Formats: sequence, C-alpha cells, structure tokens
Amino acid sequence: MLPGLMLTMALLSADSPNLVQEAADYYQQVETYQATIKSSYGNLSDKTDVLRYYYKKPGYVRMEVIEPFNGTVLVYSPKTEKVKLWLFGDSSFPSLSLSPENKMIQGPSGQRIDRSDLGVLYQEVMLLQNQGKTTVLGTDSIAGQSALQISVQGAGGFSVGAVSRMDLWLDVTNGFPLKVMSYGTDGSLIEMVEILDYQINPTFPVGLFDQ
Repeated sequence: MLPGLMLTMALLSADSPNLVQEAADYYQQVETYQATIKSSYGNLSDKTDVLRYYYKKPGYVRMEVIEPFNGTVLVYSPKTEKVKLWLFGDSSFPSLSLSPENKMIQGPSGQRIDRSDLGVLYQEVMLLQNQGKTTVLGTDSIAGQSALQISVQGAGGFSVGAVSRMDLWLDVTNGFPLKVMSYGTDGSLIEMVEILDYQINPTFPVGLFDQ
C-alpha cells in the first residue's frame, strides 16, 4: 500500500495510536516545501504577519515578508548558523547578519527562524501529548481541503514554552497542518497560524538560500 494512502487511512481512523507521530513519520520523506503563512496574535486583531516560507533540509529557511514589512527577506543557513536580513529586498542594501537568537527577528511569541519548520512543530506537539491527552474532534474543511481536527492539552499545567494546548487541523492526505491555534496555561489564545498554498518537494532555484 502506498505511504500516502496509509497515512490518509490512519488520519481518518479515530483509533489510530498517534496521529501526530504518523504525520511526523511521513514528514521524514519531505526534503523541501514552501507555503504562504499567515500568523495572527493575541485577540487576532492585534497583529498579523503574512510571508512566503521556503524550507530545505537539513535546516535552510527563507522567509519573504508580505505583511507588515513588504519586501523584507530573511535567510537562515545551518552552515553559518546565521540569519541574513535584507530590509528592502533580496541582495539589497543595507543587509545584516544576525544570530537567530536576536529578538529583533523573532516573532511576537519568541519564534525563531531556525526552529520554524514543521519538524519542530511535530516535536512540540508530541511533547504536549506525552504529558497530557489528545482529543480527535472530527473532520473539517480548511480552504477547500479536508482536514482532521485534533486538540492536544498538557496535563496539570504542563506547557512547552508558553503553550499548554494546541488545536491542529491536519490535511488528511499527508498530515501537513493547515491551521494551528496555540493557547497558554490560562486558556488565552497566543497565536493562530494558517498554512496556505503549500507545495511538497518543489525544486527550488539555485541560490535561493544563498547568504
């Protein structure tokens, strides 16, 4: 049976032992992906970021900002462990070379570019699972795609960073998250992320991740 079909069947089966682990295992076959990512914070009206995201194993990341700073480009390389920042477009002046720990280029919730890929997300969700419970909420449609909605809640106030609960909508064909909502220990919404127009294993042009 084809791996993709096996994953679809697992995701649609409410008694599957670990849906997130199934999705993470499938992700091991992915070498590259790209998507449009829309992130909203707080009460969802405070701040919204939109960017084009490109990822190549073992950890190359390129972000092209659409909102709020259109034209800004960031490229992280695991070889240099640095982030190249162009404020006004690729290879434009001025440019900066920064540590991914620099708060100037971190998200409002402290997200780092070197820990922004789906592999890290799956790891964090499974950490919550190991100290809590997973509830399958059923199927839903996100941007016309069939998704399985699950909720992962840490027990006894357990959290990963500031996050104690995640609601995820996973594409039933491959386990890719189409939407993720993160909540703090007090139940307040920290962030909502929508992953749109994604492509799996695209061929990127030479030099896309050059610094």
